[in-house]
Amino acid sequence: MEIAADRFYTSTIGKKAVMAASGCVLFLFVVGHLIGNLQIYEGPEKLNHYAVLLRSMPALLWSVRAILLLMLALHVWSSVQLAVRNIDARPTGYVKKKATQSSYASRTMYWSGPIILAFVVYHLLDFTFGNLNPHFEEGNVYANVVASFRVIPVSAFYIVAMLLLAMHLYHGLWSMFQSLGFYHPRYTPVLKRSAAVIAILIAAGNISIPVSVMAGIVR
Repeated sequence: MEIAADRFYTSTIGKKAVMAASGCVLFLFVVGHLIGNLQIYEGPEKLNHYAVLLRSMPALLWSVRAILLLMLALHVWSSVQLAVRNIDARPTGYVKKKATQSSYASRTMYWSGPIILAFVVYHLLDFTFGNLNPHFEEGNVYANVVASFRVIPVSAFYIVAMLLLAMHLYHGLWSMFQSLGFYHPRYTPVLKRSAAVIAILIAAGNISIPVSVMAGIVR
């Protein structure tokens, strides 16, 4: 049984399945995180109360963080192994690379991932730990968000990261079903369109926050 499981993981299909399953968990977190962040439009009290509520359950909060960290590690490691495997499969580079059959989002999956990961680290140091925010106030999430997004380079970095996340989600969502064996010529176009809509909505929701801060709507 253990041998079969090990063979499955070391196979290309197994690595894609791990990448898809971990990506699904991370996607659910992205949706939940967005729902929580959008409470900024309800004012400081609402958003700060939400943050206090999360911190009032440290056992649950750290359990979720541990699971997310594990899923992130599996997702990144599987993607790296798949990238190396693809390179090893064609050691001789193409004279002229053609990508007419792949989308721009799919061609940027491998480098958009590391950029998003770097953004996550920066995001934590800025909003969670306050190391990069000179105006950081412990427990005052609303003020911390406004202070950070008033800095144009910070907002620009956030917006670019969200656009990359949208492309990453678009390709990842529909290809997840294909990796798990759910593929049909009739349904795949529907999955692609649905993935595009979901990715755009998530990016638009996240991007609206720094834009609103810079425009003075949220202050």
